[in-house]
Amino acid sequence: MKTLIRHALSASLFTSLGLAAAAFAQDATVTISSPADGAKLAATAPIEIVFDVAPGPRGDHTHLYVDGNEAAVLRQLKGSHKLEPLASGTHELCIKVVNKNHTPIGVDKCVKVDVQ
Repeated sequence: MKTLIRHALSASLFTSLGLAAAAFAQDATVTISSPADGAKLAATAPIEIVFDVAPGPRGDHTHLYVDGNEAAVLRQLKGSHKLEPLASGTHELCIKVVNKNHTPIGVDKCVKVDVQ
């Protein structure tokens, strides 16, 4: 009987810890309001990324990535950032929430744009 109770308590504890970790990650959000996913952009113009971030309890700031490569560290949580014009083709722009050690916490938002 004691073993059964221990197993039930262990399962309950692990479930609670898992839900708590998920809740912390869900407290963080990233919104990219411009450019829209699938937007067609001119190859000759700078790209302005407009964003809004709630870093949650585990996040500190964000990093901006272009095609998987870090392009900028964004300390402001709401605003915009200008990128130099990109080469023609499809590109992925991502903003990732990171902690003070610059490690992504698993919360991000990406949009794909078509530069022509």
